[in-house]
Amino acid sequence: MPINYLALGDSYTIGTDVATTECWPRQLLNRLTNGGILPTAPEDTSLTIVAEKGWTTGDLLAGIKESDLLPAYDLVSVQIGVNNQYDGLTLADFKVEFADILGKALQLAGGDASKVFVVSIPDYAFTPTGGGQPSISEAVGVFNAAAAAIATRAGIIFCDIIVISRGGIREPALVASDGLHPSGLQYRRWVEEVLLNLVSTLLKG
Repeated sequence: MPINYLALGDSYTIGTDVATTECWPRQLLNRLTNGGILPTAPEDTSLTIVAEKGWTTGDLLAGIKESDLLPAYDLVSVQIGVNNQYDGLTLADFKVEFADILGKALQLAGGDASKVFVVSIPDYAFTPTGGGQPSISEAVGVFNAAAAAIATRAGIIFCDIIVISRGGIREPALVASDGLHPSGLQYRRWVEEVLLNLVSTLLKG
């Protein structure tokens, strides 16, 4: 079965400061094919990423509108919101725009909610840049709770990777060389968490 995968997001989706092959959407697609989870040859897969470093929900909505996308995808992921929090944008606006993004993701998945999943925002307080600030953890938690509630209402899987991200201070290898973004190793652990949520859904297809 061919897999056309669309990943929507920001710097975490593109894998800032790691090799292109180490961003988590690419690692996920590789695990699905090379890991034998789906009977799909690597040459029968495609990955489209609509994401940029620093993007907020509003930026992502504009990016989706401006992108030349397929009518439908076999898998669509959404991970967005950290820059809304970092830039001090309102939670109310985030909720409206995030719901709009999920609506567009659902359309791009042919209306099948089982083909869409959300990945939580990591807790960047647990990086050298974040410095363990409790205020960051609290704020990220608020945005994640809002995203989880919106996804759940839409019948979309919410994959929570925040516990993994909180290993970044005690395990420096989980943080990229910029001291802020996850390393390829941390992304690999995210993929394992995503697979725990997705495998049964994917296999039934």
